[in-house]
Amino acid sequence: MKFTAQVEEPLRGARCDCSICSTKGAVTVGTPLDGLVILEGEDQLGCYQFNTKVAKHYFCSVCGTYTFHQRRSDPDTYGVNVACLGLNSYHDFPDVAVVDGRHHVRDTGKGRLAGRLKFEPSGD
Repeated sequence: MKFTAQVEEPLRGARCDCSICSTKGAVTVGTPLDGLVILEGEDQLGCYQFNTKVAKHYFCSVCGTYTFHQRRSDPDTYGVNVACLGLNSYHDFPDVAVVDGRHHVRDTGKGRLAGRLKFEPSGD
Protein backbone atom coordinates (compact mmCIF):
# COMPACT_ATOMS: atom_id res chain seq x y z
CA MET A 1 0.00 0.00 0.00
CA LYS A 2 1.11 3.57 -0.63
CA PHE A 3 -0.13 6.87 0.76
CA THR A 4 0.96 10.45 1.18
CA ALA A 5 0.43 12.68 4.20
CA GLN A 6 0.73 16.44 4.54
CA VAL A 7 2.56 17.12 7.79
CA GLU A 8 3.57 20.39 9.38
CA GLU A 9 7.22 21.34 9.69
CA PRO A 10 8.97 21.09 12.01
CA LEU A 11 7.79 17.56 12.64
CA ARG A 12 6.64 16.88 16.18
CA GLY A 13 6.56 13.18 16.80
CA ALA A 14 4.69 11.64 19.72
CA ARG A 15 3.83 8.30 21.21
CA CYS A 16 0.87 7.26 23.33
CA ASP A 17 0.82 4.93 26.33
CA CYS A 18 -2.70 3.49 25.84
CA SER A 19 -3.05 -0.28 25.53
CA ILE A 20 -2.88 -0.52 21.73
CA CYS A 21 -0.37 2.28 21.08
CA SER A 22 2.10 1.03 23.69
CA THR A 23 1.96 -2.37 21.97
CA LYS A 24 2.56 -0.82 18.52
CA GLY A 25 5.34 1.42 19.83
CA ALA A 26 5.19 3.73 16.82
CA VAL A 27 6.08 7.39 16.73
CA THR A 28 3.34 9.36 14.97
CA VAL A 29 2.95 12.78 13.41
CA GLY A 30 -0.38 14.44 12.76
CA THR A 31 -2.22 15.34 9.60
CA PRO A 32 -5.79 16.50 8.97
CA LEU A 33 -8.10 13.84 7.51
CA ASP A 34 -7.96 15.46 4.08
CA GLY A 35 -4.15 15.63 4.33
CA LEU A 36 -3.79 11.86 3.89
CA VAL A 37 -4.28 10.39 0.42
CA ILE A 38 -4.15 6.66 -0.29
CA LEU A 39 -2.42 6.19 -3.64
CA GLU A 40 -2.70 2.43 -3.98
CA GLY A 41 -3.66 -0.64 -1.98
CA GLU A 42 -6.73 0.76 -0.23
CA ASP A 43 -8.27 -2.70 -0.58
CA GLN A 44 -5.39 -4.06 1.54
CA LEU A 45 -6.09 -1.67 4.41
CA GLY A 46 -7.46 -3.26 7.57
CA CYS A 47 -9.06 -1.40 10.46
CA TYR A 48 -9.06 -2.25 14.16
CA GLN A 49 -11.38 -0.59 16.67
CA PHE A 50 -11.99 -1.28 20.33
CA ASN A 51 -13.60 0.16 23.47
CA THR A 52 -15.44 3.37 22.41
CA LYS A 53 -14.86 2.60 18.70
CA VAL A 54 -14.07 6.28 18.01
CA ALA A 55 -10.43 5.72 17.05
CA LYS A 56 -9.77 3.72 13.89
CA HIS A 57 -6.39 2.02 13.75
CA TYR A 58 -5.43 1.14 10.18
CA PHE A 59 -2.86 -1.42 9.13
CA CYS A 60 -1.66 -3.20 6.00
CA SER A 61 -3.45 -6.56 5.85
CA VAL A 62 -0.59 -8.01 3.78
CA CYS A 63 2.40 -7.25 6.02
CA GLY A 64 0.65 -6.20 9.25
CA THR A 65 2.34 -2.80 9.52
CA TYR A 66 0.43 -0.14 11.46
CA THR A 67 0.05 2.77 9.03
CA PHE A 68 -2.10 5.48 10.63
CA HIS A 69 -5.07 5.98 12.91
CA GLN A 70 -7.97 8.38 13.17
CA ARG A 71 -7.50 9.82 16.63
CA ARG A 72 -9.98 9.55 19.45
CA SER A 73 -8.65 12.75 21.00
CA ASP A 74 -9.15 14.63 17.73
CA PRO A 75 -11.25 12.65 15.21
CA ASP A 76 -10.55 15.27 12.52
CA THR A 77 -6.90 14.16 12.34
CA TYR A 78 -4.81 11.09 11.68
CA GLY A 79 -1.73 10.04 13.57
CA VAL A 80 0.66 8.70 10.92
CA ASN A 81 3.39 6.14 11.62
CA VAL A 82 6.63 7.99 10.79
CA ALA A 83 8.22 4.76 9.53
CA CYS A 84 5.64 4.73 6.71
CA LEU A 85 6.91 8.18 5.70
CA GLY A 86 10.47 6.88 5.37
CA LEU A 87 11.57 8.31 8.72
CA ASN A 88 13.36 6.50 11.53
CA SER A 89 11.60 6.76 14.88
CA TYR A 90 14.91 6.59 16.78
CA HIS A 91 17.27 8.76 14.77
CA ASP A 92 14.76 11.27 13.42
CA PHE A 93 12.93 11.55 16.78
CA PRO A 94 15.49 10.95 19.55
CA ASP A 95 13.37 12.79 22.16
CA VAL A 96 9.67 12.00 21.92
CA ALA A 97 6.70 13.14 23.98
CA VAL A 98 4.48 10.35 25.32
CA VAL A 99 0.87 11.38 25.77
CA ASP A 100 -1.21 9.87 28.56
CA GLY A 101 -3.62 7.64 26.68
CA ARG A 102 -4.21 5.42 29.71
CA HIS A 103 -6.04 8.38 31.27
CA HIS A 104 -7.46 9.64 27.99
CA VAL A 105 -8.44 13.30 27.66
CA ARG A 106 -11.90 12.22 26.41
CA ASP A 107 -12.41 10.33 29.68
CA THR A 108 -10.82 12.76 32.12
CA GLY A 109 -11.28 16.14 30.44
CA LYS A 110 -7.56 16.78 30.94
CA GLY A 111 -4.80 16.16 28.41
CA ARG A 112 -1.54 15.17 30.02
CA LEU A 113 2.00 14.36 29.07
CA ALA A 114 2.88 10.95 30.53
CA GLY A 115 6.61 11.45 29.94
CA ARG A 116 9.32 11.46 27.30
CA LEU A 117 11.25 8.69 25.56
CA LYS A 118 14.83 9.40 24.66
CA PHE A 119 17.18 7.53 22.35
CA GLU A 120 20.85 7.85 23.12
CA PRO A 121 23.05 6.19 20.49
CA SER A 122 25.88 4.07 21.81
CA GLY A 123 29.42 5.19 21.09
CA ASP A 124 30.13 1.96 19.20
